[in-house]
Amino acid sequence: MTVDPERRRAARHVQPTSPPAPQRRRKPPITVARITDAALQVVATQGYDALTMRSVAAVLDTGPASLYAHVVNKADIDELIIGRLCSQLALPAPDPAAWRGQILDVCAQIRDQYLRYPGISRAALAMVATNLDVLRVNEGMLAILLAGGIEPQTAAWAIDALSLYVAGYALETSLVAQRRGRQEDDWVVGRDELVQRFAALPEDTFPQTRRYAAELTSGTGHERFDFALGLIVDNLAQRLPA
Repeated sequence: MTVDPERRRAARHVQPTSPPAPQRRRKPPITVARITDAALQVVATQGYDALTMRSVAAVLDTGPASLYAHVVNKADIDELIIGRLCSQLALPAPDPAAWRGQILDVCAQIRDQYLRYPGISRAALAMVATNLDVLRVNEGMLAILLAGGIEPQTAAWAIDALSLYVAGYALETSLVAQRRGRQEDDWVVGRDELVQRFAALPEDTFPQTRRYAAELTSGTGHERFDFALGLIVDNLAQRLPA
């Protein structure tokens, strides 16, 4: 069958059908939980100093302005991330016979959560917590101390002292680890070199430092942490009524 040349020519000039435009993948909605996840990701990969509204927004592939519909400011994010860490803690039923070990265990759990995220304990310092997960931990610690017979005022201040020490210890540990990872920060010396430096000090000016250099530089793992918390808790035990 002969095809009409005019039809053949017309067919050559028909514009090809355009393929359907690819559908843009919809972004998941911004939520408080996703903002918290993104903030923890920033701290885990870049350290707490990198945590800003802009860095969190970058993880979520959005602009900082879109975060303000869900959080008030950076301080609000600080409370959210500390609340998330507190939500991971296992709080025991207060036991009057085991209160000392229980309070030390809770402090160790907080320490370990902080150490997962370099420098994050800075967010807990000077925080007036209203986050329910943070308040849950404070409530649990207070219940443990009260069950051990500690007076309410002493228990309240003890929780503050314990929290400050745990946060400070975790912050210092994180800073040392970060500096050891940077070649330019060669001032972080090992114990052997530190002992040698102490031993080389003028004896007439630093007799005790020279003599007890080994003791001043001793301690591995969390031995110093356990020692300091033990001092606080043992002092609480001495305040118990006869």
